[in-house]
Amino acid sequence: MPLSPQTNGVYAIAATPFHPDGALDTNSVDRLTDFYVQSGVTGLTILGIMGEAPKLEPEESLQITRQVVDRAGVPVIVGVSAPGFAAMRSLARNVMDLGAAGVMIAPPPALRTDEQIVTYYAQAVEAIGEDIPFVIQDYPLTLTVVMTPNVIRTIVNNHASCVMLKHEDWPGLEKISKLRGFQKAGEMRDISILCGNGGLFLDFEMERGADGAMTGYAFPDMLTDVVSMQQRGEREAAHDLFDAHLPLMRYEQQQGVGLAVRKYVLQKRGAIASDAQRKPGSSLTAAAKAEIEYLLQRLARKDPRAAL
Repeated sequence: MPLSPQTNGVYAIAATPFHPDGALDTNSVDRLTDFYVQSGVTGLTILGIMGEAPKLEPEESLQITRQVVDRAGVPVIVGVSAPGFAAMRSLARNVMDLGAAGVMIAPPPALRTDEQIVTYYAQAVEAIGEDIPFVIQDYPLTLTVVMTPNVIRTIVNNHASCVMLKHEDWPGLEKISKLRGFQKAGEMRDISILCGNGGLFLDFEMERGADGAMTGYAFPDMLTDVVSMQQRGEREAAHDLFDAHLPLMRYEQQQGVGLAVRKYVLQKRGAIASDAQRKPGSSLTAAAKAEIEYLLQRLARKDPRAAL
């Protein structure tokens, strides 16, 4: 099923499992896919920043896509960001042929002006084709590209194939309200908004009008619970569960070692065989692992899923 402006729920940003020697762990790809689906996710997003996409060979990217799409049984978004449009087009067309629901495009860090950003997305759509549903990735903390609500509105209105915003601005609650205001006023087409940032602001993002989450927190089952509770109007229960996880989410959000923390917890949860990253990558010290264990112990008092 292709992505649409009505897409909602939780799309887990999937890690890419590797063996300690850096080889792709295909058995753990299946294992991790099953883990996400059993956690209740609506869909999966692969080959993103968390998925270590720049470290993969083109053939590996297609191999992972084929394996996940064939196994997941839920919509799969594939990150196709690339330095050049030829590589982007090739990957986008190939993953759609394999059954992907859509692609995600991040702006290159060199973009600075509103005109440059709007032009880039116009050229990207021209390259991949107007028939492929795509997601704007708005992540200024990492990508250093600042997209104003007006720029996002222009991109959405210019391209019918733009169906979703992955919202990762920080702070970004007012941006969600602004975009929903554009829609209410009839100034922007309807669009799905799924939020990242490790889920750190999901509690209020849902209340500002987000449709769900697209992030890689190691407890995707918590994210699905919080989104479902908010959709049912169970505000206090959603905040209580979210608050219990917040210390671990904060720890996981550290720049530089965040992926190492996520993979460590995913390994402890049995989702992957090894927490290895493909080089270059970060690793955890004994002190960091002890801190994570302590956070998990504290979290387990409120959520038994953390009793690992």
